[in-house]
Amino acid sequence: MENEKVQVEMTAEQAAQFAAFQAKQKKEAEAAQRKADRETYAKLVDEEVACAIPELRQLSEEIKAVKAKVYQNFAQVLDLKSNVLGLTKDTQRTHTFTHSEGKMRLTLGYNCIDGYRDTVEDGIAMVKEYIESLATDEKTKSLVGAIMRLLSRDGMGNLKASRVLQLRKMAEESGDDKFREGVQLIEESYQPTMTRQFIRAEYKDEKGGWHIIPLSVTDADTSNEGTDTKKE
Repeated sequence: MENEKVQVEMTAEQAAQFAAFQAKQKKEAEAAQRKADRETYAKLVDEEVACAIPELRQLSEEIKAVKAKVYQNFAQVLDLKSNVLGLTKDTQRTHTFTHSEGKMRLTLGYNCIDGYRDTVEDGIAMVKEYIESLATDEKTKSLVGAIMRLLSRDGMGNLKASRVLQLRKMAEESGDDKFREGVQLIEESYQPTMTRQFIRAEYKDEKGGWHIIPLSVTDADTSNEGTDTKKE
């Protein structure tokens, strides 16, 4: 009969050899499949990268063009603001403009890295000289610690401008001329470095929450609309 199974008798040694042959075939087939999967993966990566890069380059150029247009359009607004309010444009790093309906606002500005001229060291020395002149009771120890924290430097070796403002307040409250002069010298040594221009755009939803419009690939959340909702 055609469907009748034929039984083959094998010795133990033959059975072991046949099992080893089957195991070898299976191993070779799995290795071939893994190689095919790797080739498929590499091909898919190539296809998707080749598709994504041109689109992202185009997006980058579009963002650059819109950014340039916004700054160009607001150039006249900034000039008018300077004239109306009597401000020097160079002294203000950021400008926020809110729509009269209160539902949209735009902030234009520069990122800034704190930096100081060499004369800052003279100011720091004068401030430290004032610290050394203090008494050693518990009250003044606390003041000394607070001043020293304000004089601590960041990873680039610079003082934080925000801390210098706090230092100036302490100097004014101290009434010590040497302390005030030292802080003034630190402030006069301030030489910030302006980095790239930025734009922050926001809109208010129906519940009164503000949303930052994502303007970078990193900030654009594919699962949510807008970011940083906050009440005001």
